[in-house]
Amino acid sequence: MVGNRFLFLKKAPALKLLPAMMAGILIQWHFKPDHIIAPVLCFLGIGLLLLFSFIPLFKKYKLSVLSGISIFLIFFSIGAILVQVNDIRNNQDWIGNKYQSRDGIVASLTEPLSEKTKSYKANAKIDFLIDNGNRLSANGNIIIYFKKDSTPINLEYGSQILFKKSLQEIQNSGNPNGFDYKRYALFQGITHQVFLKTEEYEILPTKKQTLLNNFLFSTREKVLSTLRTYIPGSKEKGLAEALLIGYKNDLDQALVQSYTNTGVVHIIAISGLHLGLIYWLLSLLTQPLKRKKHTKWIVPIIIILCLWIFSLLAGAQASIIRSAVMFTCVVLGQAIGRKNNSIYNTLALSALMLLCINPFWLWDVGFQLSYAAVLSIVIFMRPIYHWFYFENKIVDFIWKLNAVTIAAQILTVPLSIYHFHQFPNYFMLTNFIAVPLSSLILLGEILLCAVAYIPAVALWVGKLLYVLIWLMNTWIEKIESLRFSLWDGLYIDVFQMVLLFFSITGISLWLMNQQKRSLIFGLSFLLCFIVLRTFSFQAASMQQKIIVYNIPQKKAIDIIDGRHYQFMGDTDLLDDAFLQNFHLKPSRTFYRISSSETNTDISTKKSFIKLANARIMMIDSSLHFIPTSEKSPIDLLVISKNPKLYFTQLHKSFNIKQVVFDGSCPSWKVKYWKKDCDSMNIPWYDVTEKGAFVMNF
Repeated sequence: MVGNRFLFLKKAPALKLLPAMMAGILIQWHFKPDHIIAPVLCFLGIGLLLLFSFIPLFKKYKLSVLSGISIFLIFFSIGAILVQVNDIRNNQDWIGNKYQSRDGIVASLTEPLSEKTKSYKANAKIDFLIDNGNRLSANGNIIIYFKKDSTPINLEYGSQILFKKSLQEIQNSGNPNGFDYKRYALFQGITHQVFLKTEEYEILPTKKQTLLNNFLFSTREKVLSTLRTYIPGSKEKGLAEALLIGYKNDLDQALVQSYTNTGVVHIIAISGLHLGLIYWLLSLLTQPLKRKKHTKWIVPIIIILCLWIFSLLAGAQASIIRSAVMFTCVVLGQAIGRKNNSIYNTLALSALMLLCINPFWLWDVGFQLSYAAVLSIVIFMRPIYHWFYFENKIVDFIWKLNAVTIAAQILTVPLSIYHFHQFPNYFMLTNFIAVPLSSLILLGEILLCAVAYIPAVALWVGKLLYVLIWLMNTWIEKIESLRFSLWDGLYIDVFQMVLLFFSITGISLWLMNQQKRSLIFGLSFLLCFIVLRTFSFQAASMQQKIIVYNIPQKKAIDIIDGRHYQFMGDTDLLDDAFLQNFHLKPSRTFYRISSSETNTDISTKKSFIKLANARIMMIDSSLHFIPTSEKSPIDLLVISKNPKLYFTQLHKSFNIKQVVFDGSCPSWKVKYWKKDCDSMNIPWYDVTEKGAFVMNF
């Protein structure tokens, strides 16, 4: 067994390097050691490797650990250095280090405008700052929102604008377990944003464009125009755009949620599935060239070139770039005659290359799920496929598709539960129809673009695509409507996810190799997982707390007792699925709570709530308070909306220990209330500045 393991690692050397680089990336990001440490470790590793090369051959075997340590140090330090280099905040010219609110800013749009409900949005690159007429070098990326009004916006990719409005640092909502948008933007080099009205910026005559981007954006527009012209139906059109080139602005949000809930959202996200089809089509079309010696060499060049052009046209998203790198490795391996090269080595090598391009892709959910799915298929597909034998070729093909679907789920389940807190129970039903149908649709869209210059043919192809997309959407929505289609509200932390992976590993080894030790190993970790889950549920049943959420211009409060909550806030939030899923649902999943309007442990009377021994007062309308000789104690005062309120009056009637201003309060009024609180030594908390307020009782 030991010999086999070393032989396996010899066939896949990249597998030994990848963990070292990943460790360097994670430690540098989370612990932020001094920047000099990584280069020192790198030189130390190189020195040890040189020293090892001078050791006599007969001693090298005994000291082989020295070689392993040196290689680990080199790649560990490379990972750490990559984080330092790619973190825009470490750049001396970063706008966060140089910008003052009085400065003028010259920026260039790095993409075409995308239309939102009340504005147009685009990413932009800072060109330079202007301070008292002096030009200052600056670096960084920002998001610009342009207000919609009657004046048409004459902006496009490369447009250069001048404005003096203050930049706002990108912040998170701060709601419990909420999406870390600030980190997500930072990983793309974006740290600030600004909202501009028409009179607040000036369009300069110069434009900063490149021939490549001009070609890509113009081609994208032509493809979009073709799809919009020949495919009827807004939902079908939006899905077609997302499926072919990753354009998601026209996607129906309810449809996206249906695809998510049924476990086939990967179809919408441009990924390895799409590039695999393009690769298959290119391999088919280049078969005649492979048969001739003098043209055989050009085949890999054509395939790689076309794969990368498609990847760039699709927006160069992390998922598509990852797949492009992986297929490039496969094509090059075949070209140099290494068809039997280990798939594990190809995967690890592509991951190394991607992390060298952008180490922050390590946090990308698509990156994690894609590699987990491919690895899972490579390991488990054949053993699962051999469970049953069918002589009928059609039945055998159907079973093979199901075997791939089951295999892909094994290693992706822990990651899916960790990131999305849900599991689609009917994933086999949806994938069985959606995957082949989406593949057919994608090929049909490529055909549509190819025959677009023949309107009569394109019209029929477009109608056929509409029918296929409608069938796929209808199937997905039908499956979602079935009872128990989604196991929702699941929450596991990183440690529990790791325990699940170890458990799956042990039980899988037992199933494939009949090793009793592996079964004991897997069941032991599964038992640890169950024990931790039990303790977490027990702790949740004893919790008592209040959460004041940070939702712009909305009142949203959860009073939690055990595993139940009462919601007090704007009723329109209950009808807005997006706001609920984005702001409220992550918190409720994290605290393992469900709605209960009849919880007797929470006493409510007018503006007062009693939870445990605490008294909570909520004010969202104008009230008149009569001064009393003995002040009533208030543990927490939550102010919402725009009440006519004077803290001097409140102070005469109540002894207030803590004040919270929620997201529905007008900012100009909160400033005066804060001053009143400071003058009376009453602690205050503003959720718009600090994120959601959570108090335990």
